[in-house]
Amino acid sequence: MKNEKKLNQKYKRHAGQHETKRIHFEFTCPTAETVAIAGTFNEWRPNATPMIALGQGRWAKELALPPGAYEYCVVVDGAYLPDPLSQETVPNPFGGVNSVVRVSQPRPEPSVALAERSNPT
Repeated sequence: MKNEKKLNQKYKRHAGQHETKRIHFEFTCPTAETVAIAGTFNEWRPNATPMIALGQGRWAKELALPPGAYEYCVVVDGAYLPDPLSQETVPNPFGGVNSVVRVSQPRPEPSVALAERSNPT
């Protein structure tokens, strides 16, 4: 009973907040000197989200994003490009396309869900 109360308090503390989900981005370009991500999640500012060079032309970045749909591009040496690994794109006002990433609602921790079911209100 005491543990259930703690779990419910923890859940209530986060219930009104937007929980984030970690999203992993990868890009490969052996000739790139700088790679970043610019999109609706960072007001299209590539300097806000530089990718990390992993070596051999591979770049990666992990972002914590709240649920929603976000348009973005990979910015390679200053050129805005759609993400070749993205499964969805939309036309942009410049005659090109933006990639889309959809972030689903995070699942509650199993122990929190169990506490909710066993403590009906």
